[in-house]
Amino acid sequence: MALRIIFMGTPDFSVPTLMALLASGHEIVACYSQPPRPAGRRGLELVNSPVHRAAEAQGITVYTPPSLKDDAAAQQFKSLKADVAVVVAYGMLLPQTILDAPKFGCFNSHASLLPRWRGAAPIQRAIMAGDDQSGVMVMQMEAGLDTGPVALTHRIAIEPATTAGSLHDQLAKAGADLMVVAMAQLEAGELQLTTQAEEGVTYAAKIKKAETRIDWTQPAEQIVRHIMGLSPFPGAWCEMSFGKKPERVKLLQAQRSDQNGEPGQVLDDELTIACGEGSVQLQRLQRAGSKALDRKAFLLGNALNVGTRLT
Repeated sequence: MALRIIFMGTPDFSVPTLMALLASGHEIVACYSQPPRPAGRRGLELVNSPVHRAAEAQGITVYTPPSLKDDAAAQQFKSLKADVAVVVAYGMLLPQTILDAPKFGCFNSHASLLPRWRGAAPIQRAIMAGDDQSGVMVMQMEAGLDTGPVALTHRIAIEPATTAGSLHDQLAKAGADLMVVAMAQLEAGELQLTTQAEEGVTYAAKIKKAETRIDWTQPAEQIVRHIMGLSPFPGAWCEMSFGKKPERVKLLQAQRSDQNGEPGQVLDDELTIACGEGSVQLQRLQRAGSKALDRKAFLLGNALNVGTRLT
């Protein structure tokens, strides 16, 4: 017998789980997503979220309340008579009235190995911190931030070439598969929960604009992690001069090099840049208003003289 599920999610990361639950035969009685946001160059057009669009394409009713704290929102949610709510990157804290409404409560798919990296940006923070693995966990939700007991875990290695974008895609797929297993076990009365450890708690704070700029005085290893952890969005950046005033360039991929020089100095014709310790070779870059290019293609039209300093 299929479960009656309320699905709650907003970005692209959430869509694979929605589609996997539909394919597994469960009934998605409604979707909840963040309200439409301004988009486009001028920000004048309101655009529905990826989950909103995917749900509507499947004929699923979508609700986009700005808050779930008022009585009307709670009554509407309760009236759906769901067995369970599945929450994937919804972007809004659920009050206790919502958590208690479904028969079996609310289950969240979180992109980290809890209790490490609770919070908003676990994928980016894991790479930026130099973690050797990440993963996704299905947990039962509580009022606290990502504090609930864990049901299932899937681990993924963070390789030197791993970016936030590639890890995002891996975890989105793994999380979808894991949630399907979790819901099957829940339906069969076989889902087991384990309380999170009290040790090893860290918080993945939202990425701030001020921290995206590269600090060339940092060691090469840290700069590479910074670049890979912010790629492709929001993107680490520095300023480069191409015969005119300096302009912002996103750095999307990099690898360590053994050369040395003054921090920010261009050391050769292969985009090797000196850091506080060692150096990095930039592998993929993007000028404002242009598409992302690999190193060789970028250098064809954007020569940087050896000795130039990046800021």
